[in-house]
Amino acid sequence: MADPASLPVPSRCVGTAAVIYASDYLNKLSGERIERECKRQLDSGCQTLVIDFRGTELVNSIGISILLGVIDIAEKNGAQVIFSDVNSDTRQLFEMLGLTRYVALAGDEHEALSLLTESAAHSQASGH
Repeated sequence: MADPASLPVPSRCVGTAAVIYASDYLNKLSGERIERECKRQLDSGCQTLVIDFRGTELVNSIGISILLGVIDIAEKNGAQVIFSDVNSDTRQLFEMLGLTRYVALAGDEHEALSLLTESAAHSQASGH
């Protein structure tokens, strides 16, 4: 049986965005796998990380800490982070801990990707 730490995190690329699918429980093990995948995507040139929490029931304190690390790495790379499909309990936790100051929240993956399109269109229209 494969070492759970080495299992790949489901992800896909959409243009310059990477959608990374979080597990049902975001703890040290799954968080480190997500962090590794985010770094890999940033290294390959992705400019936006969409972390999809559709299947995530719980996020523990180590999971939060790892997410803060991912946000920090993304900022250093000039990349944007969007959390999508966050359940209401997890959303409250993210808001209480201040994560929502650094990331955009989207209802689902489709909305997250449309935020990118709007952002890119706005940047081109304003000459940035």
